[in-house]
Amino acid sequence: MTHLWVRAEQRQNEDRVGLTPAGAAALLEAGLRVTVEESASRAIPLQGYIDAGCEIAAENSWPDAPPDAIIFGLKELPDDGTPLTHRHIMFGHAFKGQHSGKELLRRFREGGGTLYDLEYLVDETGRRVAAFGYWAGYAGAAVTLKAWAAQQRDEICGPVGVYKDKHALLADLAGELDAISMDRPTAIVIGALGRVGTGAADLCEAMGVSVTKWDMAETASGGPFPQILDHDLFLNCIFARPGTPVFVPQEALGAVRKLTAIGDVACDPDSDYNPVPVYDRATTWDAPALRVAEAPVLDVMAIDNLPSMLPAESSEDYADQLLASLLTLPDLNSGVWGRAKAVFDEHVAG
Repeated sequence: MTHLWVRAEQRQNEDRVGLTPAGAAALLEAGLRVTVEESASRAIPLQGYIDAGCEIAAENSWPDAPPDAIIFGLKELPDDGTPLTHRHIMFGHAFKGQHSGKELLRRFREGGGTLYDLEYLVDETGRRVAAFGYWAGYAGAAVTLKAWAAQQRDEICGPVGVYKDKHALLADLAGELDAISMDRPTAIVIGALGRVGTGAADLCEAMGVSVTKWDMAETASGGPFPQILDHDLFLNCIFARPGTPVFVPQEALGAVRKLTAIGDVACDPDSDYNPVPVYDRATTWDAPALRVAEAPVLDVMAIDNLPSMLPAESSEDYADQLLASLLTLPDLNSGVWGRAKAVFDEHVAG
């Protein structure tokens, strides 16, 4: 019997989950065994999983799970260097040259486990079967606007936190912007036709921000792109990959520009293909903006778990998208799982 073990997230400010109680009930009905760990932070209460009939395990007990269990989480595992023996479903961030990813692959290599990276669960056309992108773009645009608002107060953006829902986020952000006696800024979104870019543009438009929407056609030339510097905000919603153009190069820091806030929603600063190479590390909930230039200022927002600002909505959305693939877990050798393992095998051997 296929055994899915839903682990608690161990990263700070990570309240999301990739399986809802309704989804768990569907897996049980299909004959899978489902264990859900207790969690002090998960946005969806444990009682729903109990009512669905799931087995319950202690928080963070997954290292002692049966060897045949498939461990399912979202964000990274504790960085303790231990070999990984299980099959894991999660966002590994290990296949695009990331330095931390090399260490993760070493742990899988030493333990004999397997990574089914959620970013590489794709259908026959190469399209991802599930993504948090919309809510990443939505929250990322909101925090970037907060960074811009802080600049108007001669400050740098302060800590951000979790919102009950998007309406609470919109009310908070509108109040902050309305307190500034200035017109709304202008923004340019690159990747505007994708999930991430759509979320970013929707948030901007809800706040009355004029948005220039670019996608592949507008960036096909490979750059440079001086038009980006003519906007107050730039929201990068294209994930780094070989061939991705550089959108804001180092020399832009000293150029004449209107641009003062970058939201790198894709957030891959240690990738070899980073299209926004003016910063070198992700930002945090406690310090959302990294100042990379003065006179005029330029702040970069690069939080790498943005959807957790809206954990209930983003969890439900993502889990609904992923459920059809989870129902095929009994056949790990084909479909989305077979394709994901092929990507893992290629990189773990390197």
